[in-house]
Amino acid sequence: MGAGHDHGHTHGGPPPTGTAAAAYKGRLRVALCITLTVMVLEIVGGLLSDSLALIADAAHMATDALGLGMALLAIHFANKPAGLHLTFGYARAEILAALANCLLLLGVGGYLLFEAVERFITPTETRGGLMIVFALVGLVANMISLSLLMRGQKESLNVRGAYLEVLADALGSVTVLVSASIILATGWQAADPIASLLIGLMIVPRTVKLLRETLNVLLESAPKGVDMGEVRAHITALPGVLDVHDLHAWTITSGMPVLSAHVVVNQELLDSVGHEKLLHELQGCLGVHFDVEHCTFQLEPIGHAEHEAKLCH
Repeated sequence: MGAGHDHGHTHGGPPPTGTAAAAYKGRLRVALCITLTVMVLEIVGGLLSDSLALIADAAHMATDALGLGMALLAIHFANKPAGLHLTFGYARAEILAALANCLLLLGVGGYLLFEAVERFITPTETRGGLMIVFALVGLVANMISLSLLMRGQKESLNVRGAYLEVLADALGSVTVLVSASIILATGWQAADPIASLLIGLMIVPRTVKLLRETLNVLLESAPKGVDMGEVRAHITALPGVLDVHDLHAWTITSGMPVLSAHVVVNQELLDSVGHEKLLHELQGCLGVHFDVEHCTFQLEPIGHAEHEAKLCH
């Protein structure tokens, strides 16, 4: 490399396109098959028992199936190679799928709340025995899906969206079981719309939390757990580094945090140790302390920032 303001990159080729959700593609497929099967069974059960809670759970299952399908589609596109125009490939497709899942869940939650109120106004007789049978089938299936997605939801927002949907379904099945037991024991028919009301209320808070995390990625906020003040302190603590500016960190998709910075260095020290050694030290610092492996650094001598500012104006 020549002058001290040459660009330094920690990776020679294009950024990796593998995403955190890709490792769980097979499990998502199994969860999708389970969800579709249970959805059909709960629709049948809801119609036979005239249970709004079962129909509500089936409706949520339908959004689960759509969400899982979108998650799989997003993984397919996210792992396509980067190109000249899409330099990070289709990695953001996973985040867009998570956003779509959030909107679907909010819609379903609102629908369930509305229908529950309607059922209070116009009560109908529900058959608790059939409710219990179909709710048990749904609960067992949901527990299987949860076990498949448990690990992946910690690594990918996309998988977490699917996991939260299945979790809400499992809680919904428990709620249906409780309401069916109450109906059988006491004949109190209001237990059914109350159960559907609870299912709707369980959906919304988790969805809002996921939506907030998804929007943070789309708004290119600093990756979760990365304190930019600490990042700056670690960089400036390296021998030969005098200052850092234009420091940015964001997340392309789950498992793909990136960082860029302009690093002001001591020219004499840089000439003696070389660009490569200093770049390796910067990369090692960020990789070890903040788990940010894809970093781009521009090494600059003192005064170069002022020179850039003049050129911009």
